[in-house]
Parts: sequence; structure tokens; C-alpha cells
Amino acid sequence: MTSPAAPVGRPLESRPEEGSATTVVVEHTTGTKYVATVRGHEVRVDQPLAGGGTDEAPTPVELFVVSLATCVAYFAGQYLERHGVSRAGLAVHAEYRKTDRPPARVASINLRLIVPAGLPVGLGKRLHAVVSHCTVHNTLREPPTVDIKIDGGGLDRPITGPPPTPANGTTPHRHR
Repeated sequence: MTSPAAPVGRPLESRPEEGSATTVVVEHTTGTKYVATVRGHEVRVDQPLAGGGTDEAPTPVELFVVSLATCVAYFAGQYLERHGVSRAGLAVHAEYRKTDRPPARVASINLRLIVPAGLPVGLGKRLHAVVSHCTVHNTLREPPTVDIKIDGGGLDRPITGPPPTPANGTTPHRHR
């Protein structure tokens, strides 16, 4: 499941201060494979064989769901630890579905939190409230502003702003 290391640009800063920006650098390696670097950690992505890839790493959409599931797991683990309950056996199972209509996107995500034995009665509802407000879930509820700037490639100036909308209302490219 590993692929050759890609040359990575400048080193990134360690953990950012609250409210400051964190930098993620994504670089093409080969075929449909990319490597993302954040705080010195590398994350690889690829596409399945049916999508023209080599299936050597998760897709970006899969990592999106992984991000939500691991955020829920982390918040659950922190809550359990604060209440003297072991994290042993803690797990999150995630299932997602993509829409079959434009625009391409994840239509639904179902998470199942498996808690360890020994969770005191009465903590379940509070645990649910805590994990329902993990950072990734909060971000889905209140989406961030996303600005895309196209630079380089011989452009005389960067392209920025909202993307054009085709006349038929569909998105110009399908992202997996």
C-alpha cells in the first residue's frame, strides 16, 4: 500500500497556534497518485482500478469520510478518558454513499460508535452530544469558505474567484 516517496517542498511548521493557518502541500507523484504533506506527515491518495488508478491508497473522498470518523473517535476517546473509562475496544464504523446526480458529492454518511464495556449508565447521551460536535462534524454543519487560485503554467496572472457554472447546471469535472 505504499508508493515511492515524492519530493516534498519546503518543511512545514509544527502545530499551529489556535486560529492560525496550517499549510497542506499536495504534489503529483505518478498516474493518479498524489502525496499530501502536513506538519511533516505524508498522506497518499490514489484512485481505484475502475477509476484509472492503481488502488494503492484511499481516494480523497474516502479520506474525507476517514477524517470525520477519526475525529469522532478522538472526541469519544477524550470523553471516555475524562470519565475514567478505558478506550480499549473503542471503534467507529463509517458507511457513506455518493449521490448519482450532479454535483458529485457525498450524499450521506452513517457512523456507528462502538464503546468499550464499562460505560456508566447516563454517559451515553452526553457522549453522543460530544462526538456530534467534533471539529470535522462542526465544519460540515458550518462549511468554511473555500477559495481556489490557479497559478503557474504560463498564466500571465493568477485565476481566482468562483468557478464558472456551465449552462446545464452541472459541474465541469467529476471528482472521486
